Amino acid sequence: MEASTWPSTKVPSKATIGCSPGWNRPPAFAARNAGGPKRAKTRVINPATPSSRMSGNHTESPAPTTIPLSEAENLCHVGVQSMRALVVEDDEKIASFVSKGLKQNGFAVDCANDGERGLDLASTIAYDVAILDLMLPKLDGLSLLRRLRQQKVQTPVLILSARANVDDRVIGLQTGGDDYVTKPFAFSELLARVQALIRRASHSQEPTQLAVADLSMNLVTREVSRAGKAIELHPREFSLLEFLLRHVGRPVTKTMILEHIWDFHFDPQTNVVDVLIHRLRAKVDKGFSVKLIHTIRGVGYVTKAD
Repeated sequence: MEASTWPSTKVPSKATIGCSPGWNRPPAFAARNAGGPKRAKTRVINPATPSSRMSGNHTESPAPTTIPLSEAENLCHVGVQSMRALVVEDDEKIASFVSKGLKQNGFAVDCANDGERGLDLASTIAYDVAILDLMLPKLDGLSLLRRLRQQKVQTPVLILSARANVDDRVIGLQTGGDDYVTKPFAFSELLARVQALIRRASHSQEPTQLAVADLSMNLVTREVSRAGKAIELHPREFSLLEFLLRHVGRPVTKTMILEHIWDFHFDPQTNVVDVLIHRLRAKVDKGFSVKLIHTIRGVGYVTKAD
């Protein structure tokens, strides 16, 4: 998403929105990699007819490289969380603007349009960051934040509010907020602040370059190349490849990919992961003798140079 500025005109009035409410996760939903209960509404995409959000020609890819399960068991299979954000905002336009921008930058995003729903999600899901409005229905943002800190939930919280005076900013930060951005705002600044919060919380430096063998990805310019040849990827293809490169040598399950790319809104039995892997292989591995994306039967996929 290009660096965009929310219009400097008056912020739209608050209204109950149609922002995706997510699904009701039980408190015990901690073992995310183990999958979750099937939801009634699912979507299955035919590999031959990808949806408009997965546009592109369905080109033939090289035959999948498979790894025996016995070998897979020897690989380090750890469930590393993807970057996951919670947006608690009752204004539909702002929620859509922020959510879309984060998704296009590789985040999985859950959205809540009232304070009670936001508190429920933030209390039961381990988010990497939360973006919180203050003027919310059912439960205001400061009360939500206060309850989270009382519950010892340490998720970094960025307050996004039209309340721009100094007193409001001070109260927000003293209540437990980690950063404060006022509306109107530039998405590029919001994204930079979100990334800075995550770096501070993880006590690590966010890499700007990912690579395996002769394949490289620049996370700043969002450019991908292999053996010096540029590879054009759609946003979801880029997100999937980034996720695989962040787990080089370690298997990732279909459920992990669904969590990262599709925000839990698909039945784990759907074939969308197979479709996206098929398209990514066609761009990354086709024409190269060394294949990088491997299938592990009964487990998922692993990226490595073998």
